Amino acid sequence: MFSEALREQRMVEKVIERMESLKGFVQIPTKSRKELIGDLSLPLKTLVNGNPARLDKYGRIWSSFLKNKFQAGVRVKISRTVDGFLVELTQKGGVGIITEPIEEERIGDKLYFKTDLIRIFNDDFLKTDSIEENSIDLVVTSPPYNVDVQYENYRDDIPYDEYLAFTRKWLAKCYGLVKDDGRMCLNIPLDKNKGGQQSVCADITSIAKEVGWKYHATIIWNEQNISRRTAWGSWLSASAPFVIAPVEAIVVLYKKTWEKKHKGISDITRDEFIEWTNGMWNFSGESKSRIGHPSPFPVELPKRCIKLFSFVGDTILDPFLGSGTTLVACLETNRVGIGVEINRNYCKLAMKRLEGHGIFQKKLVEVF
Repeated sequence: MFSEALREQRMVEKVIERMESLKGFVQIPTKSRKELIGDLSLPLKTLVNGNPARLDKYGRIWSSFLKNKFQAGVRVKISRTVDGFLVELTQKGGVGIITEPIEEERIGDKLYFKTDLIRIFNDDFLKTDSIEENSIDLVVTSPPYNVDVQYENYRDDIPYDEYLAFTRKWLAKCYGLVKDDGRMCLNIPLDKNKGGQQSVCADITSIAKEVGWKYHATIIWNEQNISRRTAWGSWLSASAPFVIAPVEAIVVLYKKTWEKKHKGISDITRDEFIEWTNGMWNFSGESKSRIGHPSPFPVELPKRCIKLFSFVGDTILDPFLGSGTTLVACLETNRVGIGVEINRNYCKLAMKRLEGHGIFQKKLVEVF
């Protein structure tokens, strides 16, 4: 199967994740794929420990042999052999086999909280290297709006051109983290008046397409909060009135292909599907005082996005985690959730919300 130039054995070590054990695959770390896979055209049929296997384009070796073969948390070594691959437990000091779970060693102090389903990283999303490229099925997030929200350690009133430059950077980073059939649900305002009128939704959508994202649809979220309006411009005068839409947008984007390449289980009901594929969503916003965060969104928003645009067991990312709402929705829908939050106090808030939703009693439903 492999060329003579690659006959010598090559090896890399990694820690088995729970989803790998459940689904029956081992993913070769991104930095080691060229070394172990070389220039082979993927996907391809291969062998793992002498058993039939499939190597997909994300570097995942799939085989029924691997299902529940290794306990989540153990360290294994993956070797390239003449006939395929060998996956085996590592030896400690060359004399024994590690069979117990080990601590997460790749992430260091950036990992704030971890269970089988959920991980929270206390980190700057633009700088974090804790998330593997091509590993995310769906991004659901509501980034800073740049409307002078009083976050603890982030300035939310920077010049608009700087805000768009920041937006370009994080959109590009998300693009690299999602799979080829990965998607993004981006909750942003249609426009803004504070600090000067700006077409926020149109500008961000254009930037997203420039960095590679493809456009699918825009959902209008009617937050039903018109009673909170206080800015009118020139009251009862044509001089300079403000027009403010009491709605927000959820822009739906995808990386390369809209249709999912892998089969999965959808948990959306008939009534939910009919209602949610209508591009006008009507539900109330979330209370700042109840949550303890200056700009929370309701669980209903990420829950709808997750159930409509991902399968059970898929991996969801929120790069601006805030109070942890997206991870709460992941917990409720049996998805793997990853959140990145620069503010440690908000990480703590997110963890407490997850504890309140029974995260330590929750186990991922096996669906494969």
